[in-house]
Amino acid sequence: MRGLTTVSADDETVTATIDAAIGRYRRLVIVGGDPDLARVLTRLLRADRLDVEVGYVPPRRTPATGVYRLPAGRRAARRAQRGVAGQVPLIRDDAGTALVGVGRWLPVDGTELLRGEGIVDDTALFDGEVAEVRIEPIAHAPGLRAGVPGRRGRVRRWASGRAAQLGTTGALVVRDGIYSTRTVKRSTFYRHIEDWLLVR
Repeated sequence: MRGLTTVSADDETVTATIDAAIGRYRRLVIVGGDPDLARVLTRLLRADRLDVEVGYVPPRRTPATGVYRLPAGRRAARRAQRGVAGQVPLIRDDAGTALVGVGRWLPVDGTELLRGEGIVDDTALFDGEVAEVRIEPIAHAPGLRAGVPGRRGRVRRWASGRAAQLGTTGALVVRDGIYSTRTVKRSTFYRHIEDWLLVR
């Protein structure tokens, strides 16, 4: 990564920093974790700049590296600089926030169950009560998959589609490990009309 122009951004300066970078560069290389990649994609989405190529260099494997079959560490750094960008589905939610690794719908109180109904396109995920719902992007059409984890935390039956929707008495939304600050009664993750350009 030597010789590349670098900028750092915290939560307060991320918008201005990314806006300055997308005005000058055709490719951005994100060094960090899944929340950092999602933050940059969210800004590219809101700025209508999904034409910017995005390389990803996490220090270790993450849920997103599994989704997109990406390396970590030094191999990721080489790939991010020399790789070729291709289109992959951009998954976002109804708050306009990108999802790159794992999304979850959780009960408001960790000891309670999530009550309501969840669907993926025309497939019912649950109707009643579950401990949680897990949502993941997939690197090809239709764009995402969702399922209900069992007792050991593994999803046995995934449903794939363009959109996963939840109607509930109350839930917390978790996006790439970041918990929402408010309770929702409805939530949707879905494939955006435009893909993003991932360097692989």
